[in-house]
Amino acid sequence: MVTSSTSVIYSPEHVLQNRGRVAIFIDGSNLFYAALQLGIEIDYSKLLCHLTQGSRLFRSFFYTGVDPSNEKQQGFLLWMRRNGYRVVSKELVQLPDGSKKANLDVEIAVDMMALVGCYDTAILVSGDGDLAYAVDAVSYRGARVEVVSLRSMTSDSLINVADRYIDLESIREDIQKAPRTTYTYRPLTGGLTPPELSSTSWEDNVSESANAGTSPLEPLDNLDNNAPA
Repeated sequence: MVTSSTSVIYSPEHVLQNRGRVAIFIDGSNLFYAALQLGIEIDYSKLLCHLTQGSRLFRSFFYTGVDPSNEKQQGFLLWMRRNGYRVVSKELVQLPDGSKKANLDVEIAVDMMALVGCYDTAILVSGDGDLAYAVDAVSYRGARVEVVSLRSMTSDSLINVADRYIDLESIREDIQKAPRTTYTYRPLTGGLTPPELSSTSWEDNVSESANAGTSPLEPLDNLDNNAPA
């Protein structure tokens, strides 16, 4: 018999402790536009730690379109490969309207299905409803699925088949890059004061971006900044 004192057996913390081996699947394009809407830069080291939350990590995949001639993208992806991410990329294809895009939904779905049995919990960072069928299939094969995305960009069909949904808005403080500090130089003696100087910007130094673990300003799979369908 269940009494009022024992009706709540597991807290959210207990549930997270039972995640088992975790596999992370990140839709790079979807995450980029979510961060754009939130007005933040993602710190990918923090993101990996937060999503794993002390569980045993099997592998973390990052799916993105690439332009081989874009040095900023290449520098960022090199950092990702060296800091815990398995990068799955596809070259951008130019569309009739002039924009460039690469769709990696198939790659995400295939990897999620093929690796069932290697992980206990799949964490899908995407709001794309086209992945709902794959998520449902993975669930029926015994894996637990958590979906992480911005609510305004997340399909209801995806949320309905997930075991847990996390809104990026609720964890933004835990995954965003710390704001860059600015300072003003004023000489101790008289004379003209130089203009205000800011700390070295990411845009001017690709290696700094790599060390910080942040993404380039351009989306990796759509150079014309058109939101994905």
